[in-house]
Amino acid sequence: MKAKNYMEEADQILMHTYSRFQIVLDKGEGVYLYDMEGKKYLDFAAGIAVFALGYGNQQYNDALKLQIDKLLHTSNLYYNVPMIEAAKKFVKASGMDRVFFTNSGTEAIEGAIKLARKYYYKKKGDAGSEIISMNHSFHGRSMGALSITGTKKYREAFEPLIGGVAFAEYNDLESVKAQIKENTCAIIMEPVQGEGGIYPAEQAFIEGVRKLCDDNDILLIFDEIQCGMGRTGEMFAYQKYGVKPDIITSAKALGCGVPVGAFAATQKVAKAFEPGDHGTTYGGNPFATAAVSKVFDIFDSEKLLEHVNEVAPYLYEKLEELVDKYDIIKEHRGIGLMQGLEFTIPVKDIILKAVDAGLIIISAGANIIRFVPALIIEKSHVDEMVEILDGVLKSI
Repeated sequence: MKAKNYMEEADQILMHTYSRFQIVLDKGEGVYLYDMEGKKYLDFAAGIAVFALGYGNQQYNDALKLQIDKLLHTSNLYYNVPMIEAAKKFVKASGMDRVFFTNSGTEAIEGAIKLARKYYYKKKGDAGSEIISMNHSFHGRSMGALSITGTKKYREAFEPLIGGVAFAEYNDLESVKAQIKENTCAIIMEPVQGEGGIYPAEQAFIEGVRKLCDDNDILLIFDEIQCGMGRTGEMFAYQKYGVKPDIITSAKALGCGVPVGAFAATQKVAKAFEPGDHGTTYGGNPFATAAVSKVFDIFDSEKLLEHVNEVAPYLYEKLEELVDKYDIIKEHRGIGLMQGLEFTIPVKDIILKAVDAGLIIISAGANIIRFVPALIIEKSHVDEMVEILDGVLKSI
């Protein structure tokens, strides 16, 4: 069957929740994807910042094949070795003390919200605590995650959502301060806003929020789902700022293709949870955590953080050259291999033309192109990407 037939079938049987590119992808190798017709695409989206290791990493694939032959699932009524190994590596890399594995990033957010509110409940003896989030933030699409997502268009059709949420302006400490109440239990933020437009936190802001939390006995939650796992040149973005949170969330590149997420906390906070407070049937299963464990091993053996810090400045430099060349590029922002170009025009046509030319890039809002490639990219891949994008921009 041809790609066109598959797409027609999909449009008949799948819910219309995505505006998909007119491609049926078939396989991947390194930083390239191939469609059913064999057309090759340079991938600078990495499955929305998921495939940190690129496609077809043999160590990763072998670890998953081995686990498939041993044990896929047990439930959390029992211990399993991959979960314990993955947990040890996660807490070591993050500086947290305890971790809970989920099936996705949005579930990690849900768990973090519950843990923060349970901590407040145990401390104060009453419910009704409030959470401060940031405008233009994105934390997921489940009801709790939507409630703290600071972009109205995602929320309004699904209201009423969970209550007790206030929104402050990102990188505006006074705005955060104004939202603090006696019953505020947590402040949640992305160290680098992703869907909101690739906005890194300012050093003074992130330090100021940490101090506000310390002074008011409020928990600080960092959403590291997109900006974590090496994308900024540190394993977690907050490590670049030297500011430690009380709770973190992780997903995307945590499993490098296997659906898995996690939230983790300091011992003081984590002990607020007791048996029965939270759970999941699939979370922490041997297959998913075997992936997590091997991802941490490969990050270490391949020295991926060092590689990101070597290639990211080159990406930044080459994108700056495009900024200087084209008036329709308004601004360039980002850290490490999480960068964005803001345009004065909608970027949809640019992205579609890039796909036609063999380059996969994605947006972050209507006017921003987001660059979140696999962490294994080389400078030659940056040159190839810029050459294709330059050709597209010339045509526009």
